[in-house]
Amino acid sequence: MEEFAAFAGLSRQTVSKYFNDPGSVRRTTRSRIETAVQVSGFQPNLHAMNLNRRQSQLLGVVVPHTLDPFYMSITRRIEQVATEHGYIAFTLSSDGRPDLELRAIRTFASMNVAGTIIAPLGARRRRSPLRKAKLDMPIVAMDSPLDDATAFVGTDNRSSVALMIDYLCRSGEPPAWFDIPTINQTAIERRIAYEHTMRRLGHEPRWLMMEACDHWDFERYAHTEARRLLSTGELTSRTILCANDRLGFGVLSAAWSAGLRVGRDALCDLRVAGHDNHPLSAYTCPPLTTVAQDHVRIAETAAELLFARIEERQPRSCASNKRVLLDGTLIMRESA
Repeated sequence: MEEFAAFAGLSRQTVSKYFNDPGSVRRTTRSRIETAVQVSGFQPNLHAMNLNRRQSQLLGVVVPHTLDPFYMSITRRIEQVATEHGYIAFTLSSDGRPDLELRAIRTFASMNVAGTIIAPLGARRRRSPLRKAKLDMPIVAMDSPLDDATAFVGTDNRSSVALMIDYLCRSGEPPAWFDIPTINQTAIERRIAYEHTMRRLGHEPRWLMMEACDHWDFERYAHTEARRLLSTGELTSRTILCANDRLGFGVLSAAWSAGLRVGRDALCDLRVAGHDNHPLSAYTCPPLTTVAQDHVRIAETAAELLFARIEERQPRSCASNKRVLLDGTLIMRESA
């Protein structure tokens, strides 16, 4: 910065002021600096500048998988909202691993980010490392709660799962539950919602007994388990409700491999439904009946909650337990 200031013939203070806020210097000075940047190719060290700022302009985002279309849609909108508010958002993946999740949080703390939005892994009782790490910065959880003391925005799983079960029971045989591996709190909430809704409607829950799983390769897992259930005759219903759409993709593939016809027609062998409205769910064969989550509102609300925490200027250890639950929307397609 010192060398560039000398090159531009200006004080370091003026140059630093420009890079922090171009509009804060006179137009002639701004033009002079911009010309010097073009001629010299100078690029300030963003990380170093951020560490020197009293108010960081960086935001962190942590998701289980950056290539999952659901999280891709959310992070893209968060990045857009961050830019609109003068921030730069960086996204890191935990790759479904708690150790990488904690590492991502610590990385953002070392970068002096203003705050972080996280889609956390694991059940609440297993989050003690994150519970300590989150004291270093404002944190907002999305999709799955972090704990009872951290702001959270996500889908109301109790009502969204009930919406689907009510439809399936009215239109055919009550569904058996194809469970998602217990990799976050959402998995637990949807399982509980299934049991409560089935009993409320006067039906016994129909659990499909599957092998334990602790990874995020849901399509492969569902395909393997569904083929086993179909081959052993352990399927307890002609209607399968999958805890998310990615499981539904695996079940549809297994049914096709077994020569079964999936659909809501009376001549079909099986009905399959999911949850989330994954971007590919409209293009499976047959298209998957599901419940849509409003990923745009999840992203925007999570960002709004984080900006509110940042602007409160409260100590970073001060928790905000505001919870925002959004309704899901039933999407009826040919699979059920």
